Amino acid sequence: MAEKNNIKIGFEKQIWDAACVLWGHIPAAEYRKVIVGLIFLRYISEAFEKRYQQLVKEGDGFEDDRDAYTAENIFFVPENARWSVISSAAHTPEIGTVIDNAMRAIESENKILKNVLPKNYATPDLDKRVLGDVVDLFTNMDMSGTEDSKDLLGRTYEYCIAQFAAYEGVKGGEFYTPSSIVKTIVSVLKPFSNCRVYDPCCGSGGMFVQSAKFIQAHSNNRGTISVYGQESNADTWKMAKMNMAIRGIDADFGSYHADTFFNDLHSTLKADFIMANPPFNLSNWGQDKLQEDVRWKYGIPPAGNANYAWIQHMIHHLAPNGKIGLVLANGALSTQASGEGEIRKKIIEDDLIEGIIAMPTQLFYSVTIPVTLWFISKNKKQKGKTLFIDARKMGYMVDRKHRDFTDEDIKKLADTFNAFQDGTLEDVKGFCAVADLQTIEKQDYILTPGRYVGIEEQKDDGEPFEEKMTRLTSELSDMFAKSHELEGEIRRKLGAIGYELK
Repeated sequence: MAEKNNIKIGFEKQIWDAACVLWGHIPAAEYRKVIVGLIFLRYISEAFEKRYQQLVKEGDGFEDDRDAYTAENIFFVPENARWSVISSAAHTPEIGTVIDNAMRAIESENKILKNVLPKNYATPDLDKRVLGDVVDLFTNMDMSGTEDSKDLLGRTYEYCIAQFAAYEGVKGGEFYTPSSIVKTIVSVLKPFSNCRVYDPCCGSGGMFVQSAKFIQAHSNNRGTISVYGQESNADTWKMAKMNMAIRGIDADFGSYHADTFFNDLHSTLKADFIMANPPFNLSNWGQDKLQEDVRWKYGIPPAGNANYAWIQHMIHHLAPNGKIGLVLANGALSTQASGEGEIRKKIIEDDLIEGIIAMPTQLFYSVTIPVTLWFISKNKKQKGKTLFIDARKMGYMVDRKHRDFTDEDIKKLADTFNAFQDGTLEDVKGFCAVADLQTIEKQDYILTPGRYVGIEEQKDDGEPFEEKMTRLTSELSDMFAKSHELEGEIRRKLGAIGYELK
């Protein structure tokens, strides 16, 4: 049985289930801040305490030296912010104030966290008895048998963010991209050591976490990734900063949240890899004030939809051999409205589109519409060719509402890209096809994979044609008869209450 990506039954789920004692006491968005803040505080305290005991054991008197921690990429935690102080105050009326003061003290000692940590624990809306119970939960976390508390708490952080996304619905999509989508993008792009990775709408930073994991798995060194991100939502920007800190990833998100179109914080950046899940079909994004922007190389995007603004922004930030993997709503594949078709045509003619993957519905917590993964490359291995994959039937249903990919699904997509790039891929009806620029031109520059991969060939079930047609027409006749019966019954019941169908 394949390992399933979003189903976890270990430590992180225990944290989530137990922490749900807060649910109902405060609004979801505030609840999220409370929990992710405590996860962060517990992590940095754990890392600090481990280093502290190591320094005490060495006996050189450096246990209170801030530099002895920062040199090891560990946050210095002042005495009044250490978890021992938090846990001892868990069941006092002052617990909220104690936690808020701890957050302020940590920010004061670690400038990179300035104005990042939540400080809403003393609010009267938060039941201090319940908060104390949650603190106890984090105090009693069993880390035995785990070699890396960083990964443990990182997984917990990621898991809780995913659960918040599910609970918060559409709003959840602002800060979380399902891990199956992120893993697919990273597995296809294959970021390497010493690369620059950029996400212009980074949410809580999931693309960066997965990129670092990929590089670590393939080179045993994730410290060589240079991360650049931008996020317009203040709370989401803070979540991303904490997520990177927990993971030990040094990231440049700017010193504040900012709108990517109006205030490009990394205006001179040329990235090796750009991975993004921009807001779908964003309207009123400010086109009227950005008419002469240098980023619109292929045409001015329409005011009512930012899809092609995001695409061109990313292309503008690509290094000479750079690659993009991004998520877009399916409409961007075929729209001709407001000049979008002409922009798409020019991008295709510039030989930038390396591959398109049509994804299944129900992958997102926030929307049920189908999405597509676009892969754009400045220097394609297969010049003049584009790979189309129809993955709409892949994956499995986690529950009635949500679909996910297995690791094997993701590997199949990545392997298909590998074979295409190596020139060894053979078309598979209904799944994948390689098209040249002339073929795409004949399709009016529409990039919908179904136009290129065709329909999957059906296996012969062995039933003779004449027998099958006799059976099917008989079944259809029965259905027509039942339909007439239902129509008559409906007419009778409506007539009984004084209504007639004309």
